[in-house]
Amino acid sequence: MTEERRAEIAVIGGTGVYDPEIIEDAREVKVYTPYGAPSDLITLGTYGGRRVAFIPRHGRGHQIPPHRINSRANIWALKELGVQRIVASSAVGSLREDYAPGDFVITDQFIDRTRKRADTFYEGGKLCHISAADPICPQLHDFFADFARRLGLRVHPTGTYVCIEGPRFSTRAESRLFRMWGADIIGMTLYPECVLAREAEICYVSVAMVTDYDVWAERPVSTQEIIETMTRNAANFKKLIMEAIPEIPRERTCRCGEALRDATL
Repeated sequence: MTEERRAEIAVIGGTGVYDPEIIEDAREVKVYTPYGAPSDLITLGTYGGRRVAFIPRHGRGHQIPPHRINSRANIWALKELGVQRIVASSAVGSLREDYAPGDFVITDQFIDRTRKRADTFYEGGKLCHISAADPICPQLHDFFADFARRLGLRVHPTGTYVCIEGPRFSTRAESRLFRMWGADIIGMTLYPECVLAREAEICYVSVAMVTDYDVWAERPVSTQEIIETMTRNAANFKKLIMEAIPEIPRERTCRCGEALRDATL
């Protein structure tokens, strides 16, 4: 594979999180996978001396609903391009009073409440029981928690993310139940993205921004509120992701790169 078709770090998220205009030698590539087409073309280039890849999770124009995202194709495509680290941005609702709209959360755990998503590369023949005890790369997690503090952003270094199927929002009863379970934030995109990255032996970190209080707070969630919060905080979100990329440690000190060693039969 030529250097032009390789990347070390990938960003998954909306186009508002990164700025293609500041990427050197940017080019769009199509990657074919055994699982069909990824969400969109992948933008490759150089930023801050690092080879990077960007893919909009919901496709250009935000057209793919969360339950229809082809996460297997997305992760497979990034692996094919040589990606070793994934920075995944997301918008989430808060299940806690102290996790306020505009705050950032560096997720460290999840609860899966999805129902219909393909969530493994191992469908038969060779079995894989990947460890998800600590689903987020510890090295990237600690780096982003510290980096957000250095930027002076309001950040929560831990957060249990309950991932629902979508595209509907939760009922009040569901939202209250998730709070009883100890979940901190709620969204629709973390799973199965993070476990597929683990199966691909790629480091993965989830950088989430709180856009609203979920319906438990007696304030019905609206798409308009989410968009308004994202718009107000877009500069901070972009700053956190883009300024971090050149400073991500080049050496991986975690065990994500050998996740399959004790997982396959």
